[in-house]
Amino acid sequence: MSDKWIRADWPAPNNIMAGTTTRQDEDFAYPAEPQWLKQVHGRRVVRAGSADFAAGPPSADAIVGGRNGDICAVRTADCLPILLCSADGLRFGAVHAGWRGLAAGVVEAAVEALSAPPAEILAWFGPAISQRAYEVGDEVRDAFVASDAAAAAAFVANERGRWQADLYALARQRLANKGITAVYGGDLCTYRDETRFFSYRRDGATGRLVSFIFRRY
Repeated sequence: MSDKWIRADWPAPNNIMAGTTTRQDEDFAYPAEPQWLKQVHGRRVVRAGSADFAAGPPSADAIVGGRNGDICAVRTADCLPILLCSADGLRFGAVHAGWRGLAAGVVEAAVEALSAPPAEILAWFGPAISQRAYEVGDEVRDAFVASDAAAAAAFVANERGRWQADLYALARQRLANKGITAVYGGDLCTYRDETRFFSYRRDGATGRLVSFIFRRY
């Protein structure tokens, strides 16, 4: 394994490999080809190795698996990558959570598809744009507050009459609402760390980080 990637810092079983590549290591040595998705900022979840992949990458923003050989992965460049794992390592998944997907319920859909008791699910947040760097308009705040008034706490008004949004906080709220409190990571900013991370908002046309999870065997 290359050392140019960020290993998920969470109490998952030792045979679970999970983390995020950096821009110095776009050619990570996966043991097999990951199950790639055509990410569309929605809430659809697919299962690794299912018929959904028969015609190529399916349009979805989360993937769950559990078999040896399943490599769940999502690509991001400011959106929040979330890795999920049951405490026994038998079920796992990856979620692409931009604001649209979060508001649409992709986190909740992925948790349900994992089919594990909430108290036994671990979550790790990979690198995403931080609240300090993420300015949004009223439409983004309204999309969250309309379904959960508590989401207002994740938005801070700025001097331009807009909002600084905290994707990490919004995702934590969504997970907590599903009974998941074992959440790790959430302290890396793609926008501010140009050396390690791609950032669409900072650079425009750019590459993508890959957040992945699989079970070694």
